[in-house]
Amino acid sequence: MGREERLDVAILGGGMAGGLLARHLARTLPGLRIALFEASAQRGYRLGESLVEIASHYLVKRLGLGNYLYENHFPKNGLRFFFDREDRGGGLAELSEIGSDSLPFHPAFQIDRDRLDRDLLTMAEQAGTAVQIGAKVVDVELGTRGPGDADHRISVERGGRVESVRARWIADASGRTRILAKRLGLRSPETSHAISAAWGRFEGVADIDDVAESAGVADFRERVRHTARRLSTIHFMYRGYWIWMIPLRGGVTSIGVVGEGARVEGCRDAGSFLDFLLTHTALASLLRDAKPIDFGRFRKLSYSTQRFLSADRYGLVGEAGSFSDPLYSPGSDFIALENDFLVDLVRRDLDAGDAESVVERAQLYDQFLRNRHDSVMALYRDLYPTLGSFAITGLKWDLDIASYYNLWVSPYMRDQHLDAGFLRRQNQHQPYIQRALHGFAELFRTLDRELTDGGRYCEDNLGNYRDGREALSFLHEVGRQRTQKELLKQTLEIFEGVRRNALKTLGRGDALGEAPRSLASYMSGAPLL
Repeated sequence: MGREERLDVAILGGGMAGGLLARHLARTLPGLRIALFEASAQRGYRLGESLVEIASHYLVKRLGLGNYLYENHFPKNGLRFFFDREDRGGGLAELSEIGSDSLPFHPAFQIDRDRLDRDLLTMAEQAGTAVQIGAKVVDVELGTRGPGDADHRISVERGGRVESVRARWIADASGRTRILAKRLGLRSPETSHAISAAWGRFEGVADIDDVAESAGVADFRERVRHTARRLSTIHFMYRGYWIWMIPLRGGVTSIGVVGEGARVEGCRDAGSFLDFLLTHTALASLLRDAKPIDFGRFRKLSYSTQRFLSADRYGLVGEAGSFSDPLYSPGSDFIALENDFLVDLVRRDLDAGDAESVVERAQLYDQFLRNRHDSVMALYRDLYPTLGSFAITGLKWDLDIASYYNLWVSPYMRDQHLDAGFLRRQNQHQPYIQRALHGFAELFRTLDRELTDGGRYCEDNLGNYRDGREALSFLHEVGRQRTQKELLKQTLEIFEGVRRNALKTLGRGDALGEAPRSLASYMSGAPLL
C-alpha cells in the first residue's frame, strides 16, 4: 500500500468487532476502499465466545453467516444456571438448576474466537478489504467536518517503517487498547461496578451430564429431556461471583470466574485459578482430568466512553468503546448495534453526501448507545451479592430475559433501531426506563437482605429445577409486528409477574390481594414493596 493512499474506511483492529464490520461494509456498500490494521502478528486467545440472540441475528441475517456458524462452531443450548450450598460443597446433581429442555427458539451460538477472528479476516480479504497484519497504528490525526472537510490521517508502523494513509471514516475496533478513546479523551471509567475476571481454556473437562449419570442420578438427563447441557453457557452462581463454562471445538472448554475484586484476587496464574475452581465440589467433579492450556485475567472489567459515534466521521465499536459485564454476554450485542449504526452513517455520507442527515443520525445513534450502556449496567450494579441465591436469581432472570426479548431483541429483529422515530422515543423514555430498572434492583437487594437475615438465602439452592423460559409466554411473537399497546401490555405483565413472585418469596401474601399496578407506577421510581 503506497504512501497517502486514500481510503473510504480505515478499521483499527482485527478482532471480532473489526472483522464483522469489514464484512458488513463490503456486503452493504460494495466497492468501498477499506483497509483493516491489526497490530498483533500472533493471534492469541480472546474472550467473547458466547453469542446471544441480538448478535446471533446480526451474524445470521445481516452478515449471511448462518451456515458458517453451524458448520464451524456450536449452537448454544441457552443459558443455564446452577446454585450451590454456601460452603460450595453441593454435589453436581444436587445443585438447583435454571435451564431448558431444548435448543432456543431463536438461535444463538458458542464460538471459537480464534477461529472466527481468523476466518473473518480471510473473508474480508476475499471481499476486497486490504487486511494489514502486524500493522500498528501509532498516531491518528482527525480531519475536519464542513466545507472543504479534510480526511483523517493515520500513521501505521509495519516492518520498522511508518507509512501514512488518509481515510474519510475511522472505525476504532482496537479493543481495550482504545486508540481513539485515549486520543480524544473519551474514556469514562466505571467507578460503581468494580469487578474482575480470571479465565483459561482447559482440555479434558468432563461432560456435565455424564458426570451426574455416573453418580447414579437417573433423572438428571430426564428432567431436560436428554438435551445436551454441555452446549449451554453454564453458570455456577455464588454470592459475589459466578463461574462460566463454554464449550469450544476440539474438546476445549473455556472456564472463567467474574466477581467483586476480592473474590478473584487470588487467581493470579493457571495453577492458583485451578486450585480456586477445585474448592467447589461440583466443579471439581468436572475437572478431575482437566489440563489448563492458558490463563488470563482482567481487573476493572467495566468502563464506557463519552461518545460512541460522531458526525466527525469516526466510531468506536466493541471494547474500543465500552464494556459492561460478561453476565448475559451483552458485548457482541453492542457490536451488532454499533456496526449497524456506523455502516448506516458511512452509507449516508458517501452515497448521499447529506451532511445534515449524518449529523442528526450520529447524535441519535450515539445517545441510544449511551442509554443502552446505562440500562445494561443497571442489571449489574450492586447486585452481585444477590447472584448466589436460586430464589433471587430466578426472579431476576425472569425480569431480565423477558425484558430482553420483549424490549430489545424483538425491535432489533425488525430493524426498528434504524428508524429515527423509534430512536427518538427510546431516548426520550430513558429516564423512565432507568427508574424502573433501579426499582427492581432495589427489590432484589431487599430480597437479599431479608432472605439473608432469615437464614433463607441458600434455602432453595439444592434439589430444585425450573424452566428458564417460564416468563417467555410470548416467545413466538418476538420479531413479529406488534402494536405499541401490545408491547406495553407485555411489559406490564412481566413487571407484575416478577413483583408478585417476589412478594410470595418474602411471605407477604396479604399484599397479593392489592389491585395490579399501572406501568406508570413502575416507571415513576415508586418503591415496589
